[in-house]
Amino acid sequence: MAVHEELPADAGQDAINELQGIRQSIDNIDAALIHLLAERFKFTQSVGRLKAKHGLPPADPAREYLQIQRLRGLAEDARLDPAFAEKFLNFIIAEVIHHHEKIAGGDLGRVTGTAAGGTGAAATGPTSADPTAPDATA
Repeated sequence: MAVHEELPADAGQDAINELQGIRQSIDNIDAALIHLLAERFKFTQSVGRLKAKHGLPPADPAREYLQIQRLRGLAEDARLDPAFAEKFLNFIIAEVIHHHEKIAGGDLGRVTGTAAGGTGAAATGPTSADPTAPDATA
C-alpha cells in the first residue's frame, strides 16, 4: 500500500497538481535509469564472460580509475556533485567485479545487476579510485 503525505489544508490545488507533475517526471527518470542500468549490466556480463574465457582478472584498476575521472568530469559539466557521481560509480564497479568473479568461478547462471550479494566495496572502500590503493578494485 502506498503511503501518501499529508498536505496542509491550505495547499492550493495548483501547487498539488504541480507537485504531482514534477513527481511523475521523477518517476519517469527513475524508470529510465533502471532500464539503462539493465543495459549496462548486459554489456558488463559480456565483458565478464570474455575475461573468464581468456583468464583475465575480474578487476581492471587502471580502467576503473580512468572511468571515475571521466565521470567526475561529466558530473562537473552537468552540475552534479562529482563526489556523488564517484560513489555511484564505485557501487556499480563493485557489483560488476562481483559478477565477473562469479562468472570466473564457474557460476555461469544468470548474473543479474542487483546489489544483493555484492562485495560492498563501494560503500566501504576508498573514496577515490586510485589504482594503487589496495582495495580500489574490491
